[in-house]
Amino acid sequence: MAVIRSVFRGVGAHLPKRVMTNADLTKIVDTSDEWIVERTGIRERHIADDDELTSDLGTAAAHQALVRAGIDPVDIDLVVCATATPDRTFPATAVRIQQSLGVTKGAAFDVQAVCSGFVYALTIADNFLKTGQFKRAVVVGAETFSRILDWEDRTTCVLFGDGAGAVVLEAQPQHGTREDRGILATRIRSDGRFEDLLYVDGGPGSTKTVGHLRMNGREVFRHAVQKITGIIEETLVMTGYAPDEIDLYVPHQANQRILDGVLKKLGVPAEKIVVTLDKHGNTSAASIPLALNHAFEQHRVKEGSLVLMEAMGGGFTWGAVLARW
Repeated sequence: MAVIRSVFRGVGAHLPKRVMTNADLTKIVDTSDEWIVERTGIRERHIADDDELTSDLGTAAAHQALVRAGIDPVDIDLVVCATATPDRTFPATAVRIQQSLGVTKGAAFDVQAVCSGFVYALTIADNFLKTGQFKRAVVVGAETFSRILDWEDRTTCVLFGDGAGAVVLEAQPQHGTREDRGILATRIRSDGRFEDLLYVDGGPGSTKTVGHLRMNGREVFRHAVQKITGIIEETLVMTGYAPDEIDLYVPHQANQRILDGVLKKLGVPAEKIVVTLDKHGNTSAASIPLALNHAFEQHRVKEGSLVLMEAMGGGFTWGAVLARW
């Protein structure tokens, strides 16, 4: 029986020109390259200039995705931007991206699920496309996390970077089997009981300030491996695939120890995972599309590739998407 699937037509990314290495960080806080690499796997990250906005990064990534897809912006009818660092409290950063791209129809809105944001945004866009409400969507993950970091807190400021990635989805009829192209399964979860383990200590409705990121790293790590492994297994069950049948794993780039822990639990070889953590740091909602773009440019993902994306972020939120490119 024919069904509608959300098929990936293009992918793009954009990183600020400014690169901050671990050596640069040693001039700001009491840390070392060895300490950062051993505990996180991060060697450098990109930092937006003062005049670079989240929407600027997102627009550049989305534009590249549209060019690669060969789709004119006037044919896009949905823009979803996953971000925890919007340009303004309102309007949505997605609206500014919509305007900058020249998209003039449909809807645009933001999704806030922190590091899981891109997975949530893909899930939402997929549901809109499958029901026929929209035909083509640009889904963006864009962040300027450098704006909410406490640059005196060495446990957090060494972890994060700025950047954006985007994909273009198109609703297409498929056969209704697990061999279809497009998004095959999505799974998202949250549990607010763990809110205080990873949060920003500000907001317009509480402190009237932007605030800074705060994290209990040990507890976040403990939950991450368990929750990510569980959501991957749940997503695979939905389609009947086994972990070793996945061609490529594109995880949220949070910490090398988390990546290693998940792979070990699933029994997946390291060559099947995309890692950009060393060059990008943790870019929150942007990390999955940035890694996906990297895999595309390295010819690791091509038509027919079975790709699994997963993430966990503040909230806690977590989720996974299984798709055939």
